[in-house]
Amino acid sequence: MTGLGVVVIGRNEGDRLVRCLGSIGPVETVYVDSGSTDDSVAAARVSGARVVELDLTTPFTAARARNAGRAALSRGCTLVQFVDGDCVLQPGWLEAAMRALRSDDKLAAVFGRRREVAPRASRYNWMCDVEWAVPPGPARYFGGDVMLRAAALDEAGGYPGEMIAGEEPDLAMRLRRRGWTIACLPAEMTLHDAAITRFGQWWRRATRSGHAYAELAARHRGGEFADYARRVGGVLFWGVAVPVAAGGSLLLGAIAALPWVAAAGIALLCLPLVQLARLTMREWRRRPLHDALTIAVFLMLAKPAQALGAARYWLARTRGRRSTIIEYKGEPA
Repeated sequence: MTGLGVVVIGRNEGDRLVRCLGSIGPVETVYVDSGSTDDSVAAARVSGARVVELDLTTPFTAARARNAGRAALSRGCTLVQFVDGDCVLQPGWLEAAMRALRSDDKLAAVFGRRREVAPRASRYNWMCDVEWAVPPGPARYFGGDVMLRAAALDEAGGYPGEMIAGEEPDLAMRLRRRGWTIACLPAEMTLHDAAITRFGQWWRRATRSGHAYAELAARHRGGEFADYARRVGGVLFWGVAVPVAAGGSLLLGAIAALPWVAAAGIALLCLPLVQLARLTMREWRRRPLHDALTIAVFLMLAKPAQALGAARYWLARTRGRRSTIIEYKGEPA
């Protein structure tokens, strides 16, 4: 483990943090706390981790916490494993990730399979588990749990501390612009505890992703870096344009007694059903029909929530203000 440092970030994670820190082993570890009111700081100190407590007079972001953790590591750490406090590292992951990075000088970041601790505890947890299933091989983006080459991280300027969401793909794109590569390894990396048991939590998470899409689209434009601009386009089409156009046509048709306008509204309302069927068929190729339909339904339901998140970003930007974090997590277990 020579040359490796681990940065854990968290806030009021309770026993999740204890399990996280216990999974790391005898490696230089920094825990960055973001205003916990439980015993997280004490638990981290008992585990032997160096503790950094963020100054909360500056708005909190996960990106800012990760940067603080990186800065607190010793100079000898040439590789940095970032892990969220609600995750547990899997045996063998650190060694596998270090081998991969040390065998390829162009590789800036590696990650593996992130799984949910209790995927069947709720449909929302299960959908998170599906979301984490990235095919092994070259990758365009990474998430919160990742091992990074410290030199590449520093060269790219670290995480964007002002972003409330989407800071990981932002860093990934800046690394790729500089010629670095990213890989998903065929190895188990972490167990994650989403703790999403209510629709409202899922909705806020979708809103958060919409905010990230909008900011990433604004930051990265053109060519291979236009992924998020296309995602925003899809969000606006399905989450705003179709329902507004359908509702407007139905209302106008009823008020003006124009059957053909009302019929156009009905036709527009059928578009989401067609898209739902298409998504279901796509997912059915790889999983049971019930699961495929569940994913398709929630992909469509996410569009208006993501549209609200995008609108929240644009409104804050227009006003010259910073958005505040969008929290969705459940209570620690």
